[in-house]
Amino acid sequence: MSIYRHIPFLKEVLKYSLSAFGGPQGHMGMMIKTFVEKRKDVTNEELVDFMSFCQILPGPSSTQTITLIGYKRGGVSLALITLLIWILPATIMMTGLSFLIQYFDVKDIQTNLFKFIQPMAVGFLAFAAFKSMRISVNHPATYIIMVGAFIITILFRSPVIFPILIIGGGIITNFSNKRIPDMQLQKKPIKWVNIWWFVIVFVLAGVISELARIQNWHYARAFNLFENFYRFGSFVFGGGHALMPMMYEQFIVRPEHLKIGAYLTPAQFLTGAGMVNAIPGPVFSICSYVGGLSMSSFGWNGHLLGSAIATVAVFLPSVLLLFFFFPIYQNLKKHTIIFRALEGIHAVVVGIMWASGFILFNSIQFEWSNVVVVLITFSLLMFSKIPAPLLVIGWLLLGWAM
Repeated sequence: MSIYRHIPFLKEVLKYSLSAFGGPQGHMGMMIKTFVEKRKDVTNEELVDFMSFCQILPGPSSTQTITLIGYKRGGVSLALITLLIWILPATIMMTGLSFLIQYFDVKDIQTNLFKFIQPMAVGFLAFAAFKSMRISVNHPATYIIMVGAFIITILFRSPVIFPILIIGGGIITNFSNKRIPDMQLQKKPIKWVNIWWFVIVFVLAGVISELARIQNWHYARAFNLFENFYRFGSFVFGGGHALMPMMYEQFIVRPEHLKIGAYLTPAQFLTGAGMVNAIPGPVFSICSYVGGLSMSSFGWNGHLLGSAIATVAVFLPSVLLLFFFFPIYQNLKKHTIIFRALEGIHAVVVGIMWASGFILFNSIQFEWSNVVVVLITFSLLMFSKIPAPLLVIGWLLLGWAM
């Protein structure tokens, strides 16, 4: 792979990583604006397909989606570089925050800088949902599936419901026998080494972590952290917000119950949980923050090591699973039953996107100014050619000026 011809793409990934607010669903709107409409790296249909597939897997869905865009352009090498560029800004910011609160009290910091970011993210969500709906929802059955997914997501608000809805949507559209796939497409080779590495690392992490605990190694906590975060990355559905309650239980509640002392204080955890929503990039970057504070008793070098361990451990399993299952998914799409199911799966994802926007808007204080921000953001994305990062910068500057 010649990296030089992909430099313009990687520059856009960096811009995206510095301006993508709103969590995994909010990121979709900026992906459409940047990688579909501006650069044409993927089509809207491909992007919805990628996102549908990533909803089935555990781990950070927006991270997996942007990784697949890199994979489609330049294979595994470009995918890994894309992944690194995407996660580094957020993980560096959250690691820096974890150092900051060791020396400063940040709980009383007040700023209007992020005043309009949440309603802006709702505007991006609405734009993504609308554009995707025009592609993926085109007959009565898919409209019903979309509305059903919207209602169920709002009522249950559990990440466990996502794979259930996706399977249900796929089953419903299989009642039609009108669509058959193009059987001439070449099958993708399956890299079995990825699933073997996933299993081997999972087992070794558990064994070494337990040995470190039993034998009371000096750096036992480092090995425990790797096992904890690797397990989180292997089994968490629903993104970083679904991960936070599990981390709170693992690093604060459980140690206190075992009388070994919490890894960090509840106040420190809640500070990080709040701040991760105010920075661009993956919400999973909260792991860099928690990992660093969990190792802060070992000094600044232990603190930095904890952040690095948590970051690698939480993203590694999702990448291994992605590279293993995606070729299988591509091959399965050639079978009629899966090909028909994709129509329902895509409609479900659009319903989840609409629901995410509704839930996010209801989570912020109702003010007419927020409604205006949503409408202006949606309109500018739909009817102007203003780059998405400039929209973000504009709302940040307006909030700061107020």
